[in-house]
Amino acid sequence: MRLGVIAGNGSFPFLVLEAARAQGHAVTILAIEEEASPDLAAVAARDPKADLHWISLGQLSRAIEILREAGAGHAVMAGQVKHTKIFSGIVPDRLLFSVLMKLRARNTDAIIKAVADVLRDHGVELLDSTAYLTPLLAREGALSTREPSDEERESLAFGYGVADAIAGMDIGQTIVVKSAAVVAVEAMEGTDAVIRRAGHLAGAGTVVVKVAKPNQDMRFDVPVVGVATIAAMREAGASTLSVDAGRTLMMDGDAIGRAADEAGIAIVGRPVAAQPRRSA
Repeated sequence: MRLGVIAGNGSFPFLVLEAARAQGHAVTILAIEEEASPDLAAVAARDPKADLHWISLGQLSRAIEILREAGAGHAVMAGQVKHTKIFSGIVPDRLLFSVLMKLRARNTDAIIKAVADVLRDHGVELLDSTAYLTPLLAREGALSTREPSDEERESLAFGYGVADAIAGMDIGQTIVVKSAAVVAVEAMEGTDAVIRRAGHLAGAGTVVVKVAKPNQDMRFDVPVVGVATIAAMREAGASTLSVDAGRTLMMDGDAIGRAADEAGIAIVGRPVAAQPRRSA
């Protein structure tokens, strides 16, 4: 099967490409000019079954044309596209403009779901972003040597309800809590930025809660943490991180746990049974 990989920033695209190659798939890479790493060119050059195309974020028609000409009936969205770039500085082509004009809401989920529908109409089915990276999904329970203290667990319990509500409104998927008070809520700035902002506001001892949306579409915008997240927490003095088991990618694998142990940070995977029930 030839697989399309729509590549944003970070290491996510590289991991998907490695996993797809290991399974024998030929890949067509659509690297988003505003986000993707130039290093993708070297990866494509080493793989005789890969081809690479650079496209702008607004070129939906071009993306469909490339995938169809390559015979890629399935595609994966891999890597972050900063929310701010979706809403500023992008010139949509005629097809994307028509999609945007039909939307009642223009949040990130609504836009990408509409794009996914257009891709399907043109014979390209989006797969779950985690389809090739299942081993990197967070496990339930302790993911670091140190477990949360009783006080930190109380902060987590308080934070879950708030974080689930915020995520359900598609505002953000991360909040930072201290002493049963919400210090900072993620919007468009991203997880690491909100952690640093909370450190400036409340100092050391904050607790970070990152959740999936109650109706998380695993085809895109899947929660992701990595060593950089732990570095941001260390810089901000944050003590504990909670992620949703089964629905969060631990992008750097075991290196995240090692980085947390070195910093004295506790990481836990919230059990699936404790997460909000998704509607059918």
